[in-house]
Amino acid sequence: MKRSFTKRTRIVLGLTAVALSAGLGINQLMAQSSQPIAIEASTFDCLTDMTPVRGFFVDNLLGDLDATLAAANAPEGAPYPTGSVVQLVPTEVMVKQPEGTSPATNDWEFFELNVSPQGSEIAVRGFTDVVNRFGGNCLGCHIKAEPQWDMICETGHGCDPLPLSREMITGIQQADPRCSAPEA
Repeated sequence: MKRSFTKRTRIVLGLTAVALSAGLGINQLMAQSSQPIAIEASTFDCLTDMTPVRGFFVDNLLGDLDATLAAANAPEGAPYPTGSVVQLVPTEVMVKQPEGTSPATNDWEFFELNVSPQGSEIAVRGFTDVVNRFGGNCLGCHIKAEPQWDMICETGHGCDPLPLSREMITGIQQADPRCSAPEA
């Protein structure tokens, strides 16, 4: 399985160099920074190359996947660290920006993507006003999650249920056109 994280790697390496020159760890640097993480269409790649967690996928643009997984797997909920990426389907993504970027969304930035075998295109991005292709406002759903879940919707988190079965969601995930077909 090939992962192409060229953009993510550049973000992590650049921030690591700045952190090292300042005598800080990357997490300390991001905690002190209020600058949003630079995100381009190439930031988003094959959904199933990310780490699966109970039917959704996570990653961390700053290289702190362990902290993202700790939040995702916390039995009582936990805030996700800066740089966390959470994705259920190929065309919708949440990215955790630095603290204070958007108090209304707990610093989550929402993305609606157009995906094809050639890659991703950002159709819409923002904090409180992103509407998906089905007419739903991302924040309108995610704000219903109980506070301990940091706006992550799962069964029992307080969000409205999706009108899709688990099997339908899995089919949508596996049909991500950005993913390479398995070699025969």
